[in-house]
Amino acid sequence: MDEEYDVIILGTGLTECMLSGILAVEGKKVLHIDRNNFYGGECASVNLTQLYERFRDGAEPPKELGRERDYLIDLIPKFLMTGEGLIKVLVYTNVVRYLEFSAIATSMVYNSGKIYKVPSTPGEATMSPLVGVLQKLKARSFFEFLQKWQTDPAAHGLEGKTMADVYSEYSLNEDTQEFIGHAMALQLDEKYKKKAARDTCQRVIMYASSAARALDDNRSSPYIYPQYGLGDLPQAFARLSAVYAGTFMLDTPVDEVVREDGVFVGVRSGDKTARAKQVIGDPSYFRNDVRKTGRVIRAICILREPIPKTGADSAQIILPQRQIGREHDIYVTCLSSQQKICPAGFYVASISTIAETSGDPKEEIAAGLKLLGPIEQIFVSVSDVYEPVSDGTQDNVFVSRSYDATSHFETVYDDVKDMYRRITGKELVLQQRPEVGDASA
Repeated sequence: MDEEYDVIILGTGLTECMLSGILAVEGKKVLHIDRNNFYGGECASVNLTQLYERFRDGAEPPKELGRERDYLIDLIPKFLMTGEGLIKVLVYTNVVRYLEFSAIATSMVYNSGKIYKVPSTPGEATMSPLVGVLQKLKARSFFEFLQKWQTDPAAHGLEGKTMADVYSEYSLNEDTQEFIGHAMALQLDEKYKKKAARDTCQRVIMYASSAARALDDNRSSPYIYPQYGLGDLPQAFARLSAVYAGTFMLDTPVDEVVREDGVFVGVRSGDKTARAKQVIGDPSYFRNDVRKTGRVIRAICILREPIPKTGADSAQIILPQRQIGREHDIYVTCLSSQQKICPAGFYVASISTIAETSGDPKEEIAAGLKLLGPIEQIFVSVSDVYEPVSDGTQDNVFVSRSYDATSHFETVYDDVKDMYRRITGKELVLQQRPEVGDASA
């Protein structure tokens, strides 16, 4: 450990492992440390015994739930969309070779007390009961505009327009806005309407292209999921880093982040110090360098039946905030033995949202819990959300953001791109990496 490195990375969450892999591939000498004896940090996948250790003070799991090793339950559940940025990174770094994906059977949205399938194409969207009869032609005009804008942004510019401006331009009512903004663009709340329209329009296009690709592959939703749990994602990027000579040290305490004249110079563990030019890490290693921005409620539920009225062994359900009288959406996911994360005959549903009160978290997610039917076991947590107080360019300390309540990875990819730009001074350009022999393959 008493060596000089280009970068030291603290924590093996997905954000940190993605950066570790990318920087190692680019020739950086990387030392990657985690205080835990497992990969994944807060986004690890745990077995049944580990779940009970975390939430039930080490109580023994009921025998009727089956073997503990048959469970790989995500602490922070998320799905991948086939057109999103993380998939592009997986493909361009060839990390995809370490993973096997399973299709998510359906994507649904809650509306007026019922759940409906989210349309897979703009054409389906204009035929969906989620879009009113008088709104169908207006919605079609909006989707046609997006196709033109995607082809020639300069000729069909959005400069200076908010999403509210675009909705007004096409006379889209609140129901249609909710469908586009929350079911397709996956916006967490209504704040996006006051922001530049480009981001939401790009998100809608990404959803449409992902859904079209799913139809080509005979899949009924644009979402996929790595078999054996999300914990395989950080491990796959860690393996990539190791292939390019990155050094990993698990179960290693971090006693001090060493600074000289306010600038990072190294990390001390016991009587050994590793020195480096830069340090990257999750907020748990840098409590004095982050600020709290909110709290996320997450519930993990073990079921014996799939979620009623989904007709599927895996699903995502979005509950838009307007439908449930909240400021933020609620996200529900469900997985089964088809994804190799639990034994046959069981299902693992997860619910997540931004906490809006200091009261009982179950009350805040009651609308989501109501959809699940009988619940065998439930594990509820409330986690603080942090962001860095500075961009790291002055002290060479680069801290990632906490994982949000969304059920997708686009915000994680955004954080990776932003951190990479600050760390290297250049934009992240995805390009095919040269093949390097993998001795462990």
